[in-house]
Amino acid sequence: MEWNPETLQFLSQCFLNTLSPLPEPRRRAEAALAEASDKPNYGLAVLRLVAEPSVDEQIRQAAAVNFKNTLKAHWAPMTNDPSMAGHAIPDPEKDQIKSLIVTLMVNSSPRIQAQLSEALTIIGKHDFPKAWPTLLPELVLTLDRLSQANDYVSVSGVLTTINSLFKKFRYQFKTNELLLDLKYCLDNFAKPLLEVFKRTASLIDQVSTSGATHASSLKPYIESQRLCCRIFYSLNFMELPEFFEDHMEEWMIEFKKYLTVKYPSLEDSGNDGLALVDELRAAVCENISLYMEKEEDLFQKYLSGFVEAVWGLLVVASASSSRERLTVTAIKFLTIVSASVHHTLFARDDILHQICQSIVIPNVMLREEDEELFEMNYVEFIRRDMEGSDLDTRRRIACELLKGIATNYKEKVTEKVAAQIQLLLASFSENPAANWKHKDCAIYLVVSLATKKAGGSSVSTDLVNVESFFGSVIVPELQSQDVDGFPMLKAGALKFFTMFRNQISKPIAMALLPDVVRFLGSESNVVHSYAASCIEKLLLVKDESGRARYSAMDISPFLLLLMTNLFNALQKPESEENQYVMKCLMRVLGVANVSHEVALPCINGLTSVLNRVCENPKNPVFNHYLFESVALLIRRACEQDPSLITALETSLLPSLQMILSRDVTEFFPYAFQLLAQLVDLNRSPLPGNYMEIFAILLLPESWKKSANVPALVRLLQAFLRKAPHELNQQGRLSSVLGIFNTLVSSPSSDEQGFYVLNTVIENLGYDVISPYISHIWVALFNRLQHNRTVKYVKSLVIFMSLFLVRHGSQNLVGSMNAVQPDVFRTILEQFWIPNLKLITGSLELKLTSVASTRLICESLTTSDSKLWGKMLDSIVTLLSRPEQERVEEEPDVPDFGETVGYNTTFVNLYNAGRREEDPLPEINDPKQFLVASLANLSAHSPGTYPRIINENLEPANQAALLQLCSSYNLTIV
Repeated sequence: MEWNPETLQFLSQCFLNTLSPLPEPRRRAEAALAEASDKPNYGLAVLRLVAEPSVDEQIRQAAAVNFKNTLKAHWAPMTNDPSMAGHAIPDPEKDQIKSLIVTLMVNSSPRIQAQLSEALTIIGKHDFPKAWPTLLPELVLTLDRLSQANDYVSVSGVLTTINSLFKKFRYQFKTNELLLDLKYCLDNFAKPLLEVFKRTASLIDQVSTSGATHASSLKPYIESQRLCCRIFYSLNFMELPEFFEDHMEEWMIEFKKYLTVKYPSLEDSGNDGLALVDELRAAVCENISLYMEKEEDLFQKYLSGFVEAVWGLLVVASASSSRERLTVTAIKFLTIVSASVHHTLFARDDILHQICQSIVIPNVMLREEDEELFEMNYVEFIRRDMEGSDLDTRRRIACELLKGIATNYKEKVTEKVAAQIQLLLASFSENPAANWKHKDCAIYLVVSLATKKAGGSSVSTDLVNVESFFGSVIVPELQSQDVDGFPMLKAGALKFFTMFRNQISKPIAMALLPDVVRFLGSESNVVHSYAASCIEKLLLVKDESGRARYSAMDISPFLLLLMTNLFNALQKPESEENQYVMKCLMRVLGVANVSHEVALPCINGLTSVLNRVCENPKNPVFNHYLFESVALLIRRACEQDPSLITALETSLLPSLQMILSRDVTEFFPYAFQLLAQLVDLNRSPLPGNYMEIFAILLLPESWKKSANVPALVRLLQAFLRKAPHELNQQGRLSSVLGIFNTLVSSPSSDEQGFYVLNTVIENLGYDVISPYISHIWVALFNRLQHNRTVKYVKSLVIFMSLFLVRHGSQNLVGSMNAVQPDVFRTILEQFWIPNLKLITGSLELKLTSVASTRLICESLTTSDSKLWGKMLDSIVTLLSRPEQERVEEEPDVPDFGETVGYNTTFVNLYNAGRREEDPLPEINDPKQFLVASLANLSAHSPGTYPRIINENLEPANQAALLQLCSSYNLTIV
């Protein structure tokens, strides 16, 4: 694309039309620009348009946004996307863009400057510093010139860019390459950073002491210092550089000043001014926290001054709800100090008292914004409050400070906080309606400061006696008849019950459970979510013996009401996909006695929810619990009353068919697993509607999405077990074997292929499979020859063993050798014998050892004594040595080639699974089977086998075999 008046006119008109309120000209302009963006020098032309002062500012701004997006897509396009290969910006164009962009960015208006700064960062991410060595020197010269000229709007623009370029030193994994980049940045920028920081500091001092100051003159200086602090953080994040150590005093003097000096002209000019100064102070707090963590010894001489400064700031900032970020970073600094060797700064009683009263209580007390979040965004409120993602909120961080101090002064902290809790509760008692937040604060302190016992769900606290606190503070809230009154208090009470569920005795909990069930009817999303979570977690409680504390009998008196309230909660606004309610439903179905009168309303309720979410699946966690609930309901109901299958099918099958017909792809794996569960529960012959599904299942298109494969295999296995007679009709078996062939040919799906093949071998007679058997062996040998992995060979050994126990060793050996003369011996020597010892899993171990034992007793003769002996050696290894001694870490490298790109992942439904069946139920002990078979075999030719054993078995295995013989009182003669 040549830069000439026509190009200028074309691009200007296009960008003008992209701003049009009319869709047609806007679409045409976007299409024209998309086409032009493939041409060489397009990015350069757009940049030149941005630089053209005669063009309207709005058009230039639209062009700057387009330029940034063009660089994002084409500067370094993804190499694994072949469609992008031709769209990379050529190197000569890149060089020209690099030579222009810094000057242009500095000379632009603030809005365009912001876009070009982002564009520069995009280039820097790929090219800086190695492929763009001129950038940092150019930025340093520009920064010096601009700060000398007092052009601080542009200074901030340059610092913003440098801040973005240096952020990688905070987030990327430390490598030699990254350390070299850091050294380059330090060599070129540590000194200029200090110079601009000190120059700006003296400008701030001048403006502050000149009396009549305007907020507008201070603003750009404060913003510049904030950016310098963030760059300081990036350059010091990995380790303390020598330059910063040498100049620590200069930095620390200024840092302390920003924590202690007030800037009334800015701070009193409205919230924006105060927020700007607080952002600088928060950046300082992060820097001193970093030095406290990384360089405590060097930082020590400044510490008490900073603690005092941060303390003074906090006492004021804690009272204001708009100063969240400063409060959090300041408390974090004190928390780090409290847990360090300098903890004595917090040892005095009066200091502890002040911390509780002036910092902790004001920050834990509910604020207007907490109430707003509770009402307006319940998901985010719960995420912070219940799930612990609130580490950056003032409520949580204030409690973290107490925990930090408690590492050295536990008794003192406990005493002070317990006293505060009693004061808060007394204040609530005086006027419950006005002081309800005091009670909430007391509950929050107990819950947040509770300590979790390692490895369990049990918590404990020294602040209060749990039982008496529960009885006097929590129970009155739970028994309150108004489920919608003071909802935040109710939520706190339910949270307390949930957290201390292990300590609350069963009789007390049982008496309160109907009350918790009532709270499922609360209009507050948080309250009915917490009620659901409380019930769900209670049902998981185990006694010391490991048995579940609450049984079906315990919940049966109010089961129907509980289920009704749970389904009603799912009708409430914004709770239509409430994962806490659905998880509770799932848990209740797992414990309850699922009788006829419970099962039918439940399946109808669940299918109506399922039909609704099919319209627009949004919440994967909710959807997973929904499908688990359906699977669990089917399993539990049919265990109690097998005749319920028909009613469950009537309700559920139309929904599953809708998922398939409407192509709700994210639900396919779930639908196939539920169908498999229903097929398993049916009796043969299967009804006609299932055979229609079987026909769809056998179409090659059904198997194209890798995420569906495990669920489809599970469904196919169910059909093979239930409809073996129908399998040999209408070419179904050859379709099934076609599926096996496709799956087994790839390392990412070969295991699934073996599942299909094993089910065929297990459920069909040899007369049915014999016409296909040579094709099966050819497919297996091909894969063995061209792309074998340890996993594949183990699966092959298991398959051959299953074939042998189902259809006899003669059929196994004969069918293999029919494909290629004497191939069985080769497979035995090279694959079966060496890999037998790698088999894991109790059923697999039993199957392969019994099959191998039968092989040496039925097919191998003493004329081939070496092969016979080696096979026995592997069997003894398998049976006598623990798994960790036999099996090394698998050296297989996963095959990434086939899985790159986006795939919906397969999610296993735990409750739709099927118990593995033992192919050899008549054999209890494979070790006994081995020695009994050997004793019987040797009796026919005494003296032969002890010699072969002596010559071919490792000494350890000879000893192990002897030990087995004496255990079962049998001898090999």
